[in-house]
Amino acid sequence: MKRIITAIIALTACVSIQAQNDYRPMEDVNKVVDLTLDSLEKAQTARPKAGSSRKGNNPVLFLVGNSTMRTGTLGNGDNGQWGWGYYAHEYFDENQITVENQALGGTSSRTFYRRLWPDVKKGIRPGDYVIIELGHNDNGPFDSGRARATIRGISATDSINVVIKETKEKETVYSYGEYLRRFVRETRALGAHPILMSLTPRNAYDTTPSASGIKRVARVDQTFGLWARQIAEELNCPFVDLNEISASKYDRMSEWKFNYHFYLDHIHTSAFGAQLNARSAADGLLMCNHPEVKALHGMMKTERPTTGVRRQKGKPVVFITGDSTVKNTDKEEDGMWGWGSQAATIFDTDRITVQNSAQAGRSCRSYLREGRWDKVINDLRPGDFVLIQFGHNDAGKELDYGKARNDIMGTADSSHVYRVRTDKEVRNEVVYTFGWYLRKMIDDVREKGATPILVSLTPRNEWTDGKIERRNDSFGHWYRDVVEKTGVEFLDLHNLSADSFDKLGREATQAYYKKDHTHTSKLGAQLNAHNIAKGLLQCNSQLAKYLR
Repeated sequence: MKRIITAIIALTACVSIQAQNDYRPMEDVNKVVDLTLDSLEKAQTARPKAGSSRKGNNPVLFLVGNSTMRTGTLGNGDNGQWGWGYYAHEYFDENQITVENQALGGTSSRTFYRRLWPDVKKGIRPGDYVIIELGHNDNGPFDSGRARATIRGISATDSINVVIKETKEKETVYSYGEYLRRFVRETRALGAHPILMSLTPRNAYDTTPSASGIKRVARVDQTFGLWARQIAEELNCPFVDLNEISASKYDRMSEWKFNYHFYLDHIHTSAFGAQLNARSAADGLLMCNHPEVKALHGMMKTERPTTGVRRQKGKPVVFITGDSTVKNTDKEEDGMWGWGSQAATIFDTDRITVQNSAQAGRSCRSYLREGRWDKVINDLRPGDFVLIQFGHNDAGKELDYGKARNDIMGTADSSHVYRVRTDKEVRNEVVYTFGWYLRKMIDDVREKGATPILVSLTPRNEWTDGKIERRNDSFGHWYRDVVEKTGVEFLDLHNLSADSFDKLGREATQAYYKKDHTHTSKLGAQLNAHNIAKGLLQCNSQLAKYLR
């Protein structure tokens, strides 16, 4: 028999009824006040009209969720937070299916179902897909404030009749599981395919100590994760345990790296966290063998971007990253050359493969933003090496315009959100310090079981009092600060090559540069490569074993 309890507006009466029937609102473990849903009118103009992304008769993948899927009313990262729905389309062939992010921050399964779901349903057609990932906001009061709490669990019979204090509006509140049932059944009634997902992880560790003593990221496998799985099993609906897939990736990270996947609080993700969750969602869909998602597999992109390195059995790879001083046109005998083009003259290529992945004009920030660093990381295997050399393009004033490649100077663990305006686009981007980017790269390489080696930037052909310029008070200082904080191997190419040029003298050094004071000729590239070898020997690097 269905139990219906009428909640009295008075708080004392409400508490009394809840105590009698154990209808206690779920604890807000997130401790985050999400104020996004203040203006539905504004939200509706920011979110796409349901089905508007459809191309011809192709299906649409609708995303139904909260701020972890679409942060903020506009969902554009203007506060440095991003939802994973922003990146979800990257894993689908848009010539076969479009991804439409209908999520909105601040919603619970209850408020989304009641206030947004009716309009979403208007755009759903037979053959479409609907991912439902809700629950972060299914807590708090039943009848005041956001009034978005649901009854804990998956009961199909429990409900509470409430009167919203602020609006006097009457509403029947159901269990979390019952709202999921309704999403699933109504999606299928429209001829589309529902997919349930568990919640994204929070920035929190499990308080229960593990036998190994290693910290484990907190799961929701006894609450929302369990309930979503139970509903999926009950209704034979596809289920992706997004919480576990992402959390298992976080488990392998350093605590520093885990923390920067979130921004401002412990539930909303940075661009890094949003990208990770989007990748996890795609991984989970590909692993799901439910009949309803098999056709979806054929519409997904499964290959990750790589450097294209040709790996040979038994040979490690040394990846070289950097800017034009590392990789330039490298063609004309009398042109500009980067020292990476001469790497084969110092490394024994019968025993190690050299992959020069540097790109002219890049800073730490732009190299990372453009996905070039991801290609290196995707190719890395234990036993490999990565030479990391940036700096020439990291300094300047173009933080939010022009090439938008400059970093915040220094090594502090800090950042700032910039509204970036270039000739190609206007976007929001979180910009970190030069040292922060280096630390990230070092940490990423170590996580893959490879060896990072930090290389200081090449000297510029500028002279004072008979000595070539040295930047030991700026970049040199920042490099050493990162070395001190991370313990990374450090190859001080800047001073090694500067010493070489000082011995040659200003006039003789002119032959080692081409066209300007930064870019080297082939002769200059060979000198820098020689000093790379010298530096590897000086710091007793394992990579030195592979020198000629």
